[in-house]
Amino acid sequence: MSICRSVPLGLALLLLIGHCYAEHELASDWQQHVRELVAGRQLDAALLSVDQQLKQSPADLEAHGWRGRILAWKGRWPEAESEYRTVLKRVPSDVDILAALADVLAWQGQNVEALQILDQAQRISPSNPDILLRRGKVLLFLGQKSEARAQFHEVLAQNPQNSEARKGLQGIAPENRYELRVGEDIDTFNYTDAALAHSLMFRSRWSQRWSTLFATAIYQRLGHTATKGTVSSTFRISKKDWITAGGADADDHSIIPHYETFYEYGHAFRLGNSFFRALETSYQQHWFWYRGAHVLTIGVNQLLYLPHDWTWTVTVNGARSGFADSGVEWVPSGSTKLGFPLVLGKSRVRCGQRKLCAS
Repeated sequence: MSICRSVPLGLALLLLIGHCYAEHELASDWQQHVRELVAGRQLDAALLSVDQQLKQSPADLEAHGWRGRILAWKGRWPEAESEYRTVLKRVPSDVDILAALADVLAWQGQNVEALQILDQAQRISPSNPDILLRRGKVLLFLGQKSEARAQFHEVLAQNPQNSEARKGLQGIAPENRYELRVGEDIDTFNYTDAALAHSLMFRSRWSQRWSTLFATAIYQRLGHTATKGTVSSTFRISKKDWITAGGADADDHSIIPHYETFYEYGHAFRLGNSFFRALETSYQQHWFWYRGAHVLTIGVNQLLYLPHDWTWTVTVNGARSGFADSGVEWVPSGSTKLGFPLVLGKSRVRCGQRKLCAS
């Protein structure tokens, strides 16, 4: 009796296994056929084959993925994007589909969204060289050169012969280790001659974390000339956080502070916007000692990075002044500055235009 019962059960299992094997062979057959058509650049025929498969199995994710690839190769990017998103609704952790979606978004000029998709893929597969390479290219399009450089270096650490990563690095100007700036300030008043200030600044980056600044300035005000020297050091706590501290000493002639000390803490943000690429915001405190007076300023500085290496700076300060013969008072002030580079031959010169907005 048990033998009779086991025969139908065994037969059913054999039929089920045979059916599954036949389906697997059928799936392999159509995919192999599509691969051969794609290899022969017969994209229309390959698309027709995929469409036929989807008519038989509308929920076939492999077929949707292939349809997205073929549409992308044919330049029908919005349709390809739709196919990729269909797959990701069911399998959100498919790194290959995420990479393909990032490609079509980048080809449509949607680099910010492409970077967000690649960030998602990198969280799933942190060391995937294809994802790192794509991130580097998108970051380069967004003007984030230092981050793009880091991605290309990570790819080359895994494969030193990677030609695309090397080509990406060649397209990025070398990072400056030393920086020299010359400045000129002119302030006009209605009760005396114009006040002039000439400055010279030299900044050095000793490592990824440490940098120093040395500056000197000459001031001409109220018929007197004063000189000042400034020294500061910056330590990068992380890629997005830093702290700066420093001080200054001057031959003041009673027209500029005799001593100064200051510190700053800052944090950087990457913005999901193609125009405002990044923001650096910082909190600053600065102490000034004059002859017979002392001043403390507390301020917030916002530095926006714009396309083509332009920058826009907005600063808001509150100044606490104390004099020997009077009390203490607070005075608000603010300024804004637009900076832009000039290319002179192989050199880049950065210019800035400042406008006082409140005092």
